[in-house]
Amino acid sequence: MSAVSSLVPARFLTIIAHLVIVITIFWSRENNVKASLPLEFTQEEYDYEDRRLVVALAVTLGLFAVELAGFFSGVSMFNSSQGLLSLAVHCSASVSLSFFVFDKWECWTYCVLPAFVEILLFIAVFGLKKKPL
Repeated sequence: MSAVSSLVPARFLTIIAHLVIVITIFWSRENNVKASLPLEFTQEEYDYEDRRLVVALAVTLGLFAVELAGFFSGVSMFNSSQGLLSLAVHCSASVSLSFFVFDKWECWTYCVLPAFVEILLFIAVFGLKKKPL
């Protein structure tokens, strides 16, 4: 089995693991929102932090849709450098988001990166593609 073909299932599994953790954060976001607030907080402060986290998670899910579309369309499925980068980033994101859930990190520590690389590659392949003569 070549290196590129062994990256495909590993990349798929890390993307799905990352996606499952993001969905889990949606379900258990109350603890992370409370960790972002002082000990004495108002309902407005709670709602504001909760809304910020929901927006960040919604953007993440949207970017997952873009990345999975690029992956399943074959644009980046067999690109070894993209596969290795995506594998490393999703693996590190899965580990760090696990800590985010279990250690109740503050909401501002949440970030997304892998889908931006996927978007750039998607634009480069389809946007800059020359038409055959």
